[in-house]
Amino acid sequence: MYPLTGAAAYDRAITLFSPEGKLYQVEYATKAADMGTLGLGIVYDDGVLLAADKRITSRLVVGGTEKLFKIDKHIGAVASGIVGDSRALADYARDVAERYRFLYNEDIPVHFLAREVAKLKQVYTQYGGIRPFGVVMLIGGYYKKPRLFETVPSGALTEYKAEAVGYGKKAAIELFEEKYREDMKLEEAISLAVEAIKLSIPEDEKLTPERIVMAYIDASRELKFVGREVIEKYVG
Repeated sequence: MYPLTGAAAYDRAITLFSPEGKLYQVEYATKAADMGTLGLGIVYDDGVLLAADKRITSRLVVGGTEKLFKIDKHIGAVASGIVGDSRALADYARDVAERYRFLYNEDIPVHFLAREVAKLKQVYTQYGGIRPFGVVMLIGGYYKKPRLFETVPSGALTEYKAEAVGYGKKAAIELFEEKYREDMKLEEAISLAVEAIKLSIPEDEKLTPERIVMAYIDASRELKFVGREVIEKYVG
């Protein structure tokens, strides 16, 4: 039997670094997350908007894949990657928020919740016999001010004004860099989000209001979903 060489020698266990300092299992998990449909977050003048492409693949599917999660009354999340992993992380985040409210009798700060999710992801890169979460998750909410964070399979945590995850994210991010403004109103953020999702749709597919899900959290500190009739105005 020939000895394993190259990448194959270092991708058998999550705890094994390659000579280049890489954890290949983490990189594979990131690629899995990048294959998911587009999800995005935009911080506007008085809130944060979360949006995603549900991509309903069959007319027999009811509802489509869950892409946008309500974590707490003032926090939501958008995920791209392995659906089961997304659901598990959303449930974990809800538990964290509930425990915080039980202990301190107040809403959990957005940055604290995002950090706890990132810590869990990082733990899953350290031990043999487990694998990383194949999910990139955007966590947005309002606590004193609107905030948006991204957690990746490695456990890294970054705050953004606008960010996209999943398939087509490069074009969406380039659009944000060109058109994003901190003083945007909610309507402008919705329009920008729809434009970004359009860029991620293959040419042989049609964007319909049914495949877009959106929610926003503003100073009222209540997550509110955007109605289909509003989305229709921007899809055209």
